[in-house]
Amino acid sequence: MAIKYQFNKTSLTALGKQLKIREKALPTLKNKESALRMEVKRAKQRSDQLLEELDKKLASYRNMAAMWNEFTPGLICVKDVQLDVVKIAGIKTPALKEVIFEVSGYSLFSQPQWYAQGVQILKDLAQIGIESEVYLEKKNLLDFARKKTTQKVNLYEKVQIPGYQEAIRKIKRFMEDEETLSKASQKIVKNRQQEEEDLL
Repeated sequence: MAIKYQFNKTSLTALGKQLKIREKALPTLKNKESALRMEVKRAKQRSDQLLEELDKKLASYRNMAAMWNEFTPGLICVKDVQLDVVKIAGIKTPALKEVIFEVSGYSLFSQPQWYAQGVQILKDLAQIGIESEVYLEKKNLLDFARKKTTQKVNLYEKVQIPGYQEAIRKIKRFMEDEETLSKASQKIVKNRQQEEEDLL
C-alpha cells in the first residue's frame, strides 16, 4: 500500500497521528486474534466431543436394531431449535438454548413398553447432534473472524506501520535538508554582504 504524503509539517503531523492510531490498535488486535484462536479451538473440541458421544450412544443402541424396526417412522420430529446470541471478542456466535420436539400421539397400551424410552433416546441423540452442529457453526464464524483479524494484524505490522515510519523519516530528512540549505544560503548571503561592506 502506497502512503500518499507531501513534504510539509501538516503531512508530517497527519502521518504521525495515523501511525499512533495503528501502534495503539496493534496490541488490542493481537489480543483479539489470540482470544479468537483459543475460542475456535475450544468450539472445535466441544463439537468433536459431542460427535464422539453421539457415535458411542449410537453404537450402544445398535444391538436394539430389531426393536427400532417396530418404531413408527415420523413419531418424533424436531419442531424448533432456539438459539441465543453470545458475543465472543465482539463476534456474535450462536449458543443452543433449547430444542423443541414434536411427538405424535401414541398409545402406551398398544405399543411396546420400551416406546417411551425409545422416544427419550431419540430426543437425546437429536439434542447431541444439534448441539454439535451449533458448535461447528460457532467454530466457523470465529475462525472467519480470526482470519480477518490476522489479516489486519499483518497489514498493520508488516505494511502500514513500517510504511508510515518510512514516510515520516523521508519528510523529516527532506525538512532537515531544506533547513540546512536555507541556513547555508543565509550564511552565503551574509558573507557576501560582509565582503561588500568590507570593500566599501
